[in-house]
Amino acid sequence: MYLNQHSFSHKPLVFSCSKRARAAAAPPWFIWVLAVLLLVSAGVTYRVVASRLNRLVQTPVQLPVPLSNVPLQIGNWSGQNVPIPPNIIRVTGADDFLNRSYSNKLSNQHVSVYIAYTARPRTMLGHRPQVCYPAGGWVHDSTEHTHIYSASGRTIPCLMHRFHMPAPSYEEKIVLNFYIVNGKLTSDEGVFSGVGWRTPNIAGDPARYAAQVQIASVLETPVKRAATDMTDLLLEFFPDEYGNVKATLYYEPEGMSADQTSPQS
Repeated sequence: MYLNQHSFSHKPLVFSCSKRARAAAAPPWFIWVLAVLLLVSAGVTYRVVASRLNRLVQTPVQLPVPLSNVPLQIGNWSGQNVPIPPNIIRVTGADDFLNRSYSNKLSNQHVSVYIAYTARPRTMLGHRPQVCYPAGGWVHDSTEHTHIYSASGRTIPCLMHRFHMPAPSYEEKIVLNFYIVNGKLTSDEGVFSGVGWRTPNIAGDPARYAAQVQIASVLETPVKRAATDMTDLLLEFFPDEYGNVKATLYYEPEGMSADQTSPQS
């Protein structure tokens, strides 16, 4: 008798809980509406974040002192700016660049100097002399690893590329090429080709960078001479290993300009 009463006394409780659970359950249409709202919200959030990241990636990372302030007069070398077509600038993806011709009247030597800076080094790999020059019709003859010394005695590891134009021109060109990666000189393009360099520089840190320096001429002697005379000064415009830019010590926005002489001259 006790068992039967005990069992019976729980039946209203079970029925009551079940009834409340059914009453509290959300209708199917509400679940579908909630799911749609969540999907729409996620899509909007993704587009906002993607748009922001795209703007950050597309916005050039500025050097503390733009390369346009590299003096036109460096020692005995007198420079002149050479325009680059806008479509070429877009393809290179450089954050800053310099393209000039320099002449040394004392030695009667002439060179072309091209410098590209990017805070997203992964973009630099597709723009190497052995890639770009053949695309312009030049024939690649050879590339050798070598080094030269700057005026201060600093060792500059570099690549020496040799090209010529097909008949009937047969024009020859020597291109000395080296890189500055986070303040260090290197001729090894593999230094900035790893997975770590493929991540976007969201912070816009100008000290996380790669810069390419090309000095070209028809002969090897003026190329080496110009590299020796100019490299020390050029390095002052890039962050060193500690993120410091020496050019900020003597550069003033409304003072020194690119048409003035080098502070070393």
